[in-house]
Amino acid sequence: MSPPMAPPIAAHLAVFTLLVTVSAAATGYHNHTVGGAAGGSFDSATNATATNYSSWASNQTFDLGDYLIFNTNSNQTVVQTYNKTTYLNCTADETDNGTFVYGGGSRRFGEALTIAVPLTIVGPNYFFSDAADGVQCQHGLAFEIDVQRGLGLPPSLNQPPPPPYQEPPGPDAGQSPPVAVAQSPSGSAFASRADVRVAVYGFAAALLVLLQFQ
Repeated sequence: MSPPMAPPIAAHLAVFTLLVTVSAAATGYHNHTVGGAAGGSFDSATNATATNYSSWASNQTFDLGDYLIFNTNSNQTVVQTYNKTTYLNCTADETDNGTFVYGGGSRRFGEALTIAVPLTIVGPNYFFSDAADGVQCQHGLAFEIDVQRGLGLPPSLNQPPPPPYQEPPGPDAGQSPPVAVAQSPSGSAFASRADVRVAVYGFAAALLVLLQFQ
């Protein structure tokens, strides 16, 4: 009896090509301009925000390694927290190591600022302005996002340096640009990355071994 025939090499290569295609389609990190064209601003005369930020956030998909770009001004603050209580209180708690306040170093009232905030923790991330004793937050200058794992953190964010903020990144690109970011309260999130490319490389190695026995 003849030994059973091994699966054709072409079949292996077809599966491998499919996996590579899936990986390539998922690559890339993105910048999300908060509020879109309206930006992140607040009219203190009317206590109104430039747009509905919760509605804006609900139409976005956020992944590790992405950036939020705040086109705002020195009348507002940019507070990031992983603490829902802090978010609901509209007040940045300086004793909470999971809350960070970003700024551009401006001391002039009403000066335009662009602030880039990296997404480095999976799960709920909360953002708000605590200016005017929390009034801006209470009137809508606040939103929540749910960060997905995506490709995991790029090397530039895997060991983030401490604040302060530096120059923001450019337009959407395949590589997340290096920006100084706040230290995460938990190192575990940086270690728990999911990069689909690992699966592809592992499959390629297994395929090479298999082909040696064809």
